[in-house]
Amino acid sequence: MAFINKEKVFSRRWFIDYSLIIIGSFILAAGFVLFITPYKIVPGGVYGISIVLHYIFGTPVGMVALAFDIPLTIIGIKVLGPRFGVKTVVGFTLTAFFNDGLTYLYGYEPLVKGDALLSSIFGGLFLGVGLGLIFKSKATSGGTDIISMIISKYTHIPVGQLMILVDSTIVLLGLIVFKDWKIPLYSLIVIFITGKVVDTILEGMNYDKVLFIISDKYKEIGDKIMNDLNRGGTIFKGTGMYNKAERQVIFSVVNRREVTILQSFIHQVDPNAFVTVLNSNEILGEGFKSLGEKVTK
Repeated sequence: MAFINKEKVFSRRWFIDYSLIIIGSFILAAGFVLFITPYKIVPGGVYGISIVLHYIFGTPVGMVALAFDIPLTIIGIKVLGPRFGVKTVVGFTLTAFFNDGLTYLYGYEPLVKGDALLSSIFGGLFLGVGLGLIFKSKATSGGTDIISMIISKYTHIPVGQLMILVDSTIVLLGLIVFKDWKIPLYSLIVIFITGKVVDTILEGMNYDKVLFIISDKYKEIGDKIMNDLNRGGTIFKGTGMYNKAERQVIFSVVNRREVTILQSFIHQVDPNAFVTVLNSNEILGEGFKSLGEKVTK
């Protein structure tokens, strides 16, 4: 079975995806050139290895990363199947050329001189935005992610855990080569911020709250949710673990302002109600962003 979703060439979706790849690759490369590479920060991945090799042998960061990406992708296709399409190849190729092109035009001086911490923060921001845009085009970052997928296939260790292990090994490589404990510490800051920004790019800024409400006054609370807050919800039956009593449970999603309104109302009608409030990463469906909008955006 093919893993690659093919868009019609020159369609609106095709133009959007490749625009995201071009912009994302440029921002990603700028993050390395302006903030990461000048301070010898090693944020995992093939670019972490390339930065280490650059300071040992003077090799260009982008071309060395590309030299890793191409064979890794070929091996990944042979071992894992067609998971890595043309967009992935375009993404890591553009990133490599943008990286070395910007280095040629700008040089090796950091944008913010004498402040590795600030560079780590903004480097992570740039890398996160760049990767997030590339991921939104349904491309992958290739590189050491492929190594993690291959190892996972034969060891059944979760890919996420292996990615952390591989990136951590590369960060430790930076410590061994540069013999400076600040390098891995700055690198971990970059990795953390990059992950958070990627999640934000892919999932968006979401302030919605998920509510589970257990109350004998479920009808009054349900009316409040539907009529005053203009929200929907679901009522289902639950059984208490201690007394085995059957209770009604309301499941609903509201925003932060509406949580406060609803909590005040619940306290008035049933002070003994049990209310669980959860942060949501993303809500898809009627009254929120549609699933179709999410998939086609």
